[in-house]
Amino acid sequence: MSDAIQNDEAARHRAVLKVLSGIVICIFLAALDQTVVIPAIPAIAASLDDHRNLSWILTAYLLASTIAAPIYGRLSDHYGRRRLLEISLCIFIAASVICGSAGSISQLVLFRALQGIGGGGLMSLAQAAIADAVSPRERGRYQGYLAGVWAIASIAGPLVGGYLADHASWRWLFWINLPIGSVALLLCRRGLPATKDTHIGKAKFDVAGSAFMTVTVSALLLLLTLGGSTFPWASLQTCTLAGCVIVFGCLLKYQQARFKDGLFPPRLFVDRALVVANIGGMLSAGAMFASLFILPIFYQSVLHADATSSGLLMVPFLASSVVGNYITGHVARSYGRMRPVLLGGAAIAASGFLLLACFTGHIAFSTSAFFTICAGAGMGCANVSTLMIVQNSAQQRDIGAATGMYLLLRSIGSMLGGAAVGAFLDFQIRRSALSFSAASAGSKMHDTSSISGLPSETFNLAFAGMAALMLIGLVVCARAPDTTLRSARH
Repeated sequence: MSDAIQNDEAARHRAVLKVLSGIVICIFLAALDQTVVIPAIPAIAASLDDHRNLSWILTAYLLASTIAAPIYGRLSDHYGRRRLLEISLCIFIAASVICGSAGSISQLVLFRALQGIGGGGLMSLAQAAIADAVSPRERGRYQGYLAGVWAIASIAGPLVGGYLADHASWRWLFWINLPIGSVALLLCRRGLPATKDTHIGKAKFDVAGSAFMTVTVSALLLLLTLGGSTFPWASLQTCTLAGCVIVFGCLLKYQQARFKDGLFPPRLFVDRALVVANIGGMLSAGAMFASLFILPIFYQSVLHADATSSGLLMVPFLASSVVGNYITGHVARSYGRMRPVLLGGAAIAASGFLLLACFTGHIAFSTSAFFTICAGAGMGCANVSTLMIVQNSAQQRDIGAATGMYLLLRSIGSMLGGAAVGAFLDFQIRRSALSFSAASAGSKMHDTSSISGLPSETFNLAFAGMAALMLIGLVVCARAPDTTLRSARH
């Protein structure tokens, strides 16, 4: 009997690995294209002889992918994951080819937006497909693969981008997606089942809700991107964007309340565990993005590291986040409950940031590495825990919608975290009377050499703010019910 059980488990494991074979490449592409272009922007500007609107090369992709993620998620509930993932990959590959053929910055920005429309489905559909294939409790067995791929792509992105820009051509940053994306398309077609929920497939897709969401999120992201830099906060442009967020946000809320199978079904907001996990995920994403923004500046300003060393010092933080992901998955498999893991992760992350805040002016490289490892590991736990709670709480017919909403809120949290750090640095820069503009600091997030003279007190406050974010998340997530993770798929 035990041999039969072992054989059955081995067969299920092979089936899941078959699904994961294409999914991990989709996740790799989604992570890679968020960072690979950054170091090549000067080369792109020189090649196309245009130094205007360079930040839109990044913003266009981010904006389009953020909006597309929940739409793909809900469409996949109607028509199946594989079909939508194939469409997403085809759009992404085709857009990558024409991005590499762009003849002007304007064309590249337009093509990057199209690439973002394809890229937005890669992460949301990949996570939803995994939820279909593996029960929440068993996901720990495979979480290490996913976390490792994401970390490798995030770290490799700037390195690959810089190398290709220096030794080949910036156009290969996009053309390289053609063979990788083609392999992902083939593996997903072989590994994912061509099935759909026949009940929800009869429902009408929420076109109006999707339109309201698109305008609301576009206006919000543009407000956070342009407000205080391109346009003053009190300008007509920022007030118009804020008005669009309020008006279309209210229309979106009204539309979802009256449409039971809308883009964000009302039942998603009734489950307390799901709501709390979404809020926790958004707060954690804000703290993570703020960390990625502020830590390289901290290393250069306080520890007097050069740009290369500050990049290397980020590796323990990122690696510990992967370890936190991996440990969380295995603890979930053994223990079967996520709230203690989530609360523990948030507490560890808050402690790491508090220690950084307390000892910023009297800290060595090794000590700072230890504190950032604590913060990274804690946020890794929190990130995976919130996603697992969301997918465990959602009904099968809403897995795509719930995953898409979770990723949308995480993107908004990241943008809010970036905007808060940008505004804080702007204030500190003006206080210190340093000779550069806040707009330059915001648009060149990875070029930190010009702000390496900030005083240590700046980082006391910054790390204290990130600790506060994680403590707020801790208090919020403490209200989540301690539900048991399902041991079977829906």
